[in-house]
Amino acid sequence: MNKLSVFIHDFIKDESGLTAVEYAIAGGLVVGAMVTAFSDLGDAAVVRIDCLADAVGGAVGAGCAPVVP
Repeated sequence: MNKLSVFIHDFIKDESGLTAVEYAIAGGLVVGAMVTAFSDLGDAAVVRIDCLADAVGGAVGAGCAPVVP
């Protein structure tokens, strides 16, 4: 029984795999933030391109207002 309790104690105290898990979580958060930022930038770019295309095409009242993110 002593070997089992020593094994359980050592297993609980072992932190060798925690670093990899922490890096995986941090990486996931960074990727999520980048996806959010780029999708917002992409939406703003689409609005600007549509506005410029309307202005070049001669749409009535076409003027491009500043895009506020």
